Amino acid sequence: MQDIPVLAVDGPSGVGKGTVARIVASKMGWNLLDSGAIYRGLSLAAGSRKINLDDEKSLVSLADNLNLRFESVEGQELLNVYVDDLEVSKELRTEKTAELASQLAVIAPLRAALLKKQQQFERAPGLVADGRDMGTVVFPNATYKIYLTASAEERAQRRLKQLQNSANAGNISQILAEVKKRDERDASRKHSPLKPAEDALIIDTTYLKIDEVIARVMALIEA
Repeated sequence: MQDIPVLAVDGPSGVGKGTVARIVASKMGWNLLDSGAIYRGLSLAAGSRKINLDDEKSLVSLADNLNLRFESVEGQELLNVYVDDLEVSKELRTEKTAELASQLAVIAPLRAALLKKQQQFERAPGLVADGRDMGTVVFPNATYKIYLTASAEERAQRRLKQLQNSANAGNISQILAEVKKRDERDASRKHSPLKPAEDALIIDTTYLKIDEVIARVMALIEA
């Protein structure tokens, strides 16, 4: 069986993982996995079914049968996301959904249930996988690994701009507090904590333009 190249893109929220992954996947003609959208989609599906976050059995059952798909639209920056065949892209990107997804991500049985679902995205001609544990847990043998980082203040500003562009309201102080709380939860969780893979290229995007980040990633692949 021919080896399928995988680029693992990890890092906390607001570092530009999604944009970098989408552009690189487009340039390479590879498949794209937005693992964060899977957790967010699951949180929406759980909400629509009125499943409590402490009901692990029901959440795992839901994850095993999650009906979620991505759709790339030409000329559109972000992917359209469908849960139960309903387009939920706008709701998926709210702070409320992000917070719920972060709470789900600490549940070990749930992470295990979603592991195979994420690994199924590894198909020819290649895959760009965006998340928090792509290079450490989901694709530990990925061909290329990068870890993006940036200051919490810069990431909060980016998140505010993203919310405003999608017609969602946001408060910078509240967003900054949520960014820091999410960082703490992701880094301290017992299973699959947020951390760079030992062999990952670490890129601080605080003062970099997106084109500069893309150039560094493409240089890694082409090397």
